[in-house]
Amino acid sequence: MVDAKNTELIETPDTEAVPDKNAGLDKALETYRKLIEKKAGKDETLSEKEQDKLENKIKEIEEREVIERVEDHEPIEIPCEKNKISIGPPTLTRFEKARIMGARALQLSLGAPPFIPIPKSAIISLDISMEELEQRVIPITIRRVLPNGDYQNIPIDYFEK
Repeated sequence: MVDAKNTELIETPDTEAVPDKNAGLDKALETYRKLIEKKAGKDETLSEKEQDKLENKIKEIEEREVIERVEDHEPIEIPCEKNKISIGPPTLTRFEKARIMGARALQLSLGAPPFIPIPKSAIISLDISMEELEQRVIPITIRRVLPNGDYQNIPIDYFEK
């Protein structure tokens, strides 16, 4: 039970805390200032000329226009020409391999037919999917996307082994 006599209400002020729109910029500029001062050395302080140069540089950075998102960009597909991969490394990344093997192992465990004869050493569906990936027989396309939304669809045959 709660003792009603000893219960106190804590009042909070009605002022709304408005987050600083440029808090990240302010923190970055403060870090930049510290780095410049650190380069000068612990015992040395910046000369007046160096201090003015630093302040001018900080003002220049503050006045830059921050573009968060370009709304008028329509994502386009970058074609694969002559087996050329223009986004990312020419080999499958470990994340792409894991995603492919996991998806294919799930398909196999749910009854999908394998694309290769099942090896004698295969114990689980993941072993079969690994072998299928090594032989490049899985009909799959990897989509790599750039930050601006442009993408490239790359067939698995285009990747180096």
